[in-house]
Amino acid sequence: MKSAFKKLPGSRHSLDIGLLLAVTICAVISVLLLFSIYKSGISEGEGVGASYPRTQLISMGMGIIAAVILSFIDYRKLVKLWFIFVPLALGLVALTFTSLGYQREGADDQAWIRIGSFTLQPSEIMKIAFILSFSYHLSRDEEDMNKPLHMLLLLLHGGVPIAIVGKQGDYGTAIVFAAMFASMMITAKINWKYLLAAPFIAGGAIAAMWFFALSDFHKKRILILFHPGTDPENIEYQQDLGLASLRSGGVFGKGLFAAPEEYVYVPEIHNDFIFAYVGQVFGFIGALGVLIVLAYICLKVFANSRITRDRLGRFICMGAFGLFFTHCVMNLGMVLKVLPVIGVPLPFLSGGGTAMVSMYAVIGLVLSTYSHRAVTYNVFYDEDEE
Repeated sequence: MKSAFKKLPGSRHSLDIGLLLAVTICAVISVLLLFSIYKSGISEGEGVGASYPRTQLISMGMGIIAAVILSFIDYRKLVKLWFIFVPLALGLVALTFTSLGYQREGADDQAWIRIGSFTLQPSEIMKIAFILSFSYHLSRDEEDMNKPLHMLLLLLHGGVPIAIVGKQGDYGTAIVFAAMFASMMITAKINWKYLLAAPFIAGGAIAAMWFFALSDFHKKRILILFHPGTDPENIEYQQDLGLASLRSGGVFGKGLFAAPEEYVYVPEIHNDFIFAYVGQVFGFIGALGVLIVLAYICLKVFANSRITRDRLGRFICMGAFGLFFTHCVMNLGMVLKVLPVIGVPLPFLSGGGTAMVSMYAVIGLVLSTYSHRAVTYNVFYDEDEE
């Protein structure tokens, strides 16, 4: 190992400016929306104070720094540190089952840890650890992955985080982990026989969750989607308000910082239902613009997976694609009342410092694969590897 940073002749660091700019546009919009929610006072009952936009702004700054730093680090070196970040992530998640575990008001799951006034959602860190560790596992085992024992180990690797967050009661995050796992597995050299069996396995898993894991309340949230307007317990109340909020902005929206009586109140409008507020303040035009930026982020990450240096880089990008795409689809589906309320935030827009920094970190991993798709600046460069 010769140098922490080494520049090869004629090489330069190449940063995917378009991708970084797109996510930062969303992050800036998020800060503005949270500040508007705070100033209008429409979510005072949920404790949305001045700290929310401030935390979001600080988290955005930390995230940008983390993403740029990660873009310089060779992802091939980073994945080999799995023995550090995997135990760390699992240890933090384990703390949610102790006295440090914290259930946020309005949430169905105990997925946070709280120390004083500081709160952290460890599953966000576990997403990063899973993308790196599972990509490394696949890259080393891809040629043998269709052998039963190797496939079993891959399934176990993917099943552990799904089971842990499911045990927390965070079924939305469990689905996100399953989507990342599926995206990466499909990218690998998996035998078609396993692909044919996958729908039946997934169906069995869904049936098992329905009969043995989901509470009656969660089941009603799903069933009411097939029978809207027949809700004696008012379970669809939040989604009805979300739709009303989204429509109320008309074509051009009501603008930021309006009086509270101008806005339609929606529970968790600063978090899971932030897109409903986008519709209120920016209207149809603004909401469409946000959707275009989110679509660009997903497609750009997918496109980067096609130009990576190696299979490892492709797996990392596809894990990131599965993460962002699933978050977007599930969150927008909740707001549009085509999917049940399941507590999945909208990437780079929903309030939450841990989620903001972790999403930026995942972007940093994608930027690393982009920067190192050819020989460029490398951190921890080893001449023997080239």
